[in-house]
Amino acid sequence: MIASVSGKIVQIDTDSVVVDVGGIGFRILLPSPARDHLHVGEVAFLYTQLIVRQDALTLYGFETSEGCDFFNLLLSVDGVGPRTALSVLSTLTPDAIRRAVFREQSEIFSRVPGVGKKTSQKILLYLQDRIKAVSGLEPVAMMSDTDAEVLAALTALGYSVVEAQAALQSIPRDIPQDDVEARLRIAIQYFGS
Repeated sequence: MIASVSGKIVQIDTDSVVVDVGGIGFRILLPSPARDHLHVGEVAFLYTQLIVRQDALTLYGFETSEGCDFFNLLLSVDGVGPRTALSVLSTLTPDAIRRAVFREQSEIFSRVPGVGKKTSQKILLYLQDRIKAVSGLEPVAMMSDTDAEVLAALTALGYSVVEAQAALQSIPRDIPQDDVEARLRIAIQYFGS
């Protein structure tokens, strides 16, 4: 198994990078947030997972060992393959995944491209016993219905779940919890700043 790769980035494509390691170029598929942090010419260290199929050997890479661990957890879910797991990690951070699991919000996973309602429920059920709490992300109360509406509106406008959650967290506490329009307006202003 290839557990990690360290080398110079020689090419960045829409879904992968090519890393030169001792004259050999490894194509590594990455979640989009990780790919966005890399630049041609810089040296990068990536945790990797090699997936062996009958017709291909494919390397998937991650900036952190936690990302790689979540990728492997997602692969264990019935009906989730490497591309879907990568799509989940391109859309949701490990902390966002934890929050969705702790709050039992399977709809968060169904907003990931390629993940339907049944698969999102499978992901939630599988991860419930396998994800451990970390400081600040222990199981908490459910998101209010108002904030769920704001989150749904933001994702409908094209923002990722991660971006929408960041915008929700930026809403001042003095804005009434039951005023969807005001909370949405302030959340949208977050993207303009």
